[in-house]
Amino acid sequence: MQIGHTQSNASKKFRTAVPSEASDQALIQAVADGDKRAFKMLYVRHHVRVFRFVMRLVGNEPTAEEVVNEVFLAAWRHAPNFKGGSLVATWLLAIARFKTISECRRRSEAQLDEAVAAVIEDPGDPPSISMEKHERSDILQECLAKLTPIHREVINLIYYQGKKIEEVAQFTGAPISTIKTRMHYARICMAELLAQAGVDRAWVNI
Repeated sequence: MQIGHTQSNASKKFRTAVPSEASDQALIQAVADGDKRAFKMLYVRHHVRVFRFVMRLVGNEPTAEEVVNEVFLAAWRHAPNFKGGSLVATWLLAIARFKTISECRRRSEAQLDEAVAAVIEDPGDPPSISMEKHERSDILQECLAKLTPIHREVINLIYYQGKKIEEVAQFTGAPISTIKTRMHYARICMAELLAQAGVDRAWVNI
C-alpha cells in the first residue's frame, strides 16, 4: 500500500457514514473495517505532525519519511486493536516513537533535526534577521545533539509537542518523578550549553 495515494473501495453508504469531518475515533473504526478512504483521511489529518515529531529525533528527511510510512502502515494493520484508551494522535505518536527508536538503533548516524519553531526563517525577514536565525538554529542543534537521547526526547515532547508531564510519563512508560527529573536535568544542561555558546536560553523558550 502506498501512503497518500490510496484508492477507496468503500461503498457509497459507507462514505456517508464517514464524512471528512468525522472524528479520529470514527476514522480508526472505519480503517479497522478495511476502509482505505478513511485511512487516507487519517493520513492527511496526522502525517505532518507525525513527520515533525520523527524529524526532531532523526534529523534526516528521507529517514523520517520512511519512518512515517512505517507508522501509518502499522496503524493500518493494527487499527482493529485500537481500544480508545488514548487519543488517536497520541497512539500514532507512540507508534512513531517505537519506530523511530528502532530506526535510530539501526542507524547510528541519526541526528536531531534543527527544525525548531523559534528559529524558523520567515520569508519576510530581512537578510540580517534571516542570518541570525540560521546561526541560532545551528547553535541550538549543536546543543541539543549533546544531550542524551532520553533528554532530547523529553524536550521534544514537552516543549515542541506540548505534552504535559503526566502525558509524557504515560507515553514513555516512565514514572512521573523520572520525567520531572529528566526535564529538570535537560533544562540545566541546555542552559549550560547555551551559556557556553554565548547565548541566552530565553530565545528558545527552554
